[in-house]
Amino acid sequence: MLAVLRKGGLVLPLHDDHLRYRMRRTGMDQDRHGWNPLDQHQSVHLDSGVKAMAFIVVPIEFFPLNPPSAPFLHPGAMKTPYPDLRHYTTRDYGNRVGVFRILRALEELGLKATFAINALAAERYSPLIKSISDAGHEIAAHGLSTAAIHHDELPVDDERSMIKEVRRRLPDAVTWMSPARNQSYHTLDLIAEQGFEICLDWESYQTPFSLRAGHTSITGLPLMNELDDFKLLIDRRQHEDEWADQIIEAANFHITDHDRFGAQAFGFTLTPHIIGQPFRIKTMKSVLQQLSALENLEVATAKDVAAAFPKPT
Repeated sequence: MLAVLRKGGLVLPLHDDHLRYRMRRTGMDQDRHGWNPLDQHQSVHLDSGVKAMAFIVVPIEFFPLNPPSAPFLHPGAMKTPYPDLRHYTTRDYGNRVGVFRILRALEELGLKATFAINALAAERYSPLIKSISDAGHEIAAHGLSTAAIHHDELPVDDERSMIKEVRRRLPDAVTWMSPARNQSYHTLDLIAEQGFEICLDWESYQTPFSLRAGHTSITGLPLMNELDDFKLLIDRRQHEDEWADQIIEAANFHITDHDRFGAQAFGFTLTPHIIGQPFRIKTMKSVLQQLSALENLEVATAKDVAAAFPKPT
């Protein structure tokens, strides 16, 4: 059967390669991890005795005023023609004001979070990075900036150079999250080359899982896109209380599920220019307080969640 592309009033033939995907076969459609559904994997009981763990990711991002449109605009990028100062300053507000509200709320409850930081943001906002580090939070690498998207048309050597630059600016990070959580087919191999041990881009399971990366492996942690504050509050326009209820429901579900499947883990984001707004702080604090009060749940950094579970194979 002839494959065609309809464009306007034209019908253009497509090469057969457009219908082929090299990983299409019985089983997984990628070669980074195997088939291990929840009802078949080995139950884990944590040494701490808790039934579930949650980790909080706070993205610290640099948004250029005139971002490139290729391969695609970052979901949080500017929205209107240059210079889009309205959206630019809102995001800047997050890094100047909103994030400190998050830091104070975490401190009040004695919680530690993972701050995923663009390498360019680490350079531009060095006092903020010092505040995060001094408070004992985990600093993770979040690529170069929101304008440096990883994708498969990016030459491998260029992607390797980008990741080397991230490593140079964030030498102690062990956790990686790609800008827009987008990868090329080579990203896992390249971040492994630079010594990253944990990746937050994949959410295939509800426990830490092993991702093949070159000659080694990287631990994947399930940072839930379906609990992302940007996704729910901005894209889907949900009310703050709905977002809060869904996080607490996820925590309670994982605790209850322990009897059947053992300990599980999940992560969610607190985006400074979203949840750091004054009319959302009360809800954010309520979420953190409720999580802290759950007897069988531990809130920790991504690095500590990975360490609490047996190393996945």
